[in-house]
Amino acid sequence: MQQILEFVTHHPFLWGALVVLLIALAANELWRLMRGDQPVSSSEAVKLMNDDAIVVDVRSSSDFKKGHILGAKHIPLAGITERAKEITRDSEKPILLYCAAGTHAPQAATKLRAKGYTNVHVLRGGLNNWQGDGLPVTRK
Repeated sequence: MQQILEFVTHHPFLWGALVVLLIALAANELWRLMRGDQPVSSSEAVKLMNDDAIVVDVRSSSDFKKGHILGAKHIPLAGITERAKEITRDSEKPILLYCAAGTHAPQAATKLRAKGYTNVHVLRGGLNNWQGDGLPVTRK
């Protein structure tokens, strides 16, 4: 304990940076929880699909052609706002978004929520996680 106190007194900027970083991480996680941005697992995604969710692939056309979840609509991230009505006109219908690794789909979810869609979900880990869990993809 004495060493920690000594470190804090000798390195206030490092200690301050650590505190600020921890607060920022906690605030970010709290913000995600409040907005409902928690990604769903592959098994939860299958349940959503069985309950008639619309699956949307937000990757590029070339990636979509290499393989995608069966029945997925292809609407790239860049055009998600303009093409939102192609997904569904029902703003309460469940929508499952995915990308390659789960990094771009949350951006698409934010854009759809801004357009008034209330039941938007993101696949955790994207298509990589989906395939890693042994779930099928198609090229058709």
